[in-house]
Amino acid sequence: MGWFLGFGIAGVVVLALSLVFDGVLEGLFEGVDALDGLFDGWLSLPVIAGFVSMVGFSGAIAMGTAGLGVAGATAVGVPAGVATGWLTYRLSGALLSDRSGAAPRDDDLIGISGSVVTDIPACGYGEVLVRLNGQPVKLSAKSPVAMARGAEVWVESALSHTAVAVRPVER
Repeated sequence: MGWFLGFGIAGVVVLALSLVFDGVLEGLFEGVDALDGLFDGWLSLPVIAGFVSMVGFSGAIAMGTAGLGVAGATAVGVPAGVATGWLTYRLSGALLSDRSGAAPRDDDLIGISGSVVTDIPACGYGEVLVRLNGQPVKLSAKSPVAMARGAEVWVESALSHTAVAVRPVER
């Protein structure tokens, strides 16, 4: 049973190391073309850690509770390890392919309101604070008319990733 517990603990240690040293295996074998993409799937550290720890812990449980020998505990542990490795592979693939958190684009700024935080001279640059997806964002702003600090503005166009053209809000 000691060997199986050792495998289980080793799997947990490998999992902890995979969180700290993510991508190390890919970097070690970067120049080898035959291994291209091998460590991104079935031989990734989380999959190996899940397999090894499940073989170890389920084998130890099988030996301790059912009184099975090493062969019986291995027969219980290996399928459980394969199932855990497969589940880890599928879940990590689902997490890596999630594209719901797309970064905002320049066009997302057009039409949102904000306030002037640094005075904007006529045809010059100042700064505005806008809320983009609920987060405050400070941007350089250009306006055809002068605007004082605290004035409410609308974004008319995105000049760059960090600069916008604004106009005053008329109420």
